[in-house]
Amino acid sequence: MPIWQAILLGFLEGLTEFLPVSSTGHILLAGHFLGFESPGKTFEVLIQLGAILAIVYVYFGRLIHMAYTLPSDPTVRRFVAGLFVAFLPAAFFGVILHAFIKEVLYETPVLICVMLIVGGILLLGLDKLKLETRYSDVAAIPPSRAFGIGLFQCLALIPGVSRSGSTIAGALLLGANKRTAAEFSFYLALPTMAGAFVYDLYKNWERLHVEDALPISVGFVMAFVTAVAVVKLALDFIGRHGFTPFAWWRIVVGLAGLAALAVYG
Repeated sequence: MPIWQAILLGFLEGLTEFLPVSSTGHILLAGHFLGFESPGKTFEVLIQLGAILAIVYVYFGRLIHMAYTLPSDPTVRRFVAGLFVAFLPAAFFGVILHAFIKEVLYETPVLICVMLIVGGILLLGLDKLKLETRYSDVAAIPPSRAFGIGLFQCLALIPGVSRSGSTIAGALLLGANKRTAAEFSFYLALPTMAGAFVYDLYKNWERLHVEDALPISVGFVMAFVTAVAVVKLALDFIGRHGFTPFAWWRIVVGLAGLAALAVYG
């Protein structure tokens, strides 16, 4: 794999992982048109570790504080419990459907393009809804609502849907404001992406080779650096501009992908 491809794909991962535009969809489409094939899609999953560590880096102080106060603070315990129950649905269906997702859905670029467009249209509609706001702090979201957000996250098992997009949409519909919905999605990314990383590494360990180490490392570093910048800027941007810019981004990429598939295959 040329290093420039690793840099490009790492940049795409970091740029899109925490935005409601589908990082998986972008990377799979880029890999398709670049002619890049990763056995078992291991490269695409392993560089996600860079994005995971970006969340840890940006939220390190908060995470340490939560770990320290977990035994004594019921609000923190409820928030952690909410993250755990929100993580469970996608973890369950991700394991059950792992082979189908990797061998069928990930290999269907037309589906990815269509899901990008459909998701963009739904985001446009969601941004115009007058929703009642009940939660303006992630710690205030109760476990029952968090579980509902986790069910929405299962939609992201279809490439092109977007993990952050589905969880943000679920949180909005269940009463969170835009900033809180995005922040809860960031926190939920930690167990979800870490679980996907560990499980995929376990399933595809024998497919990795020594020569894969350099491109994976380059993609990892690029994903980390880019994701740190995105996480620091995304909440304020979403709070000011909503999701319409990302909706049009999805639609344009999806239409461009369909056009390229029609021309180049």
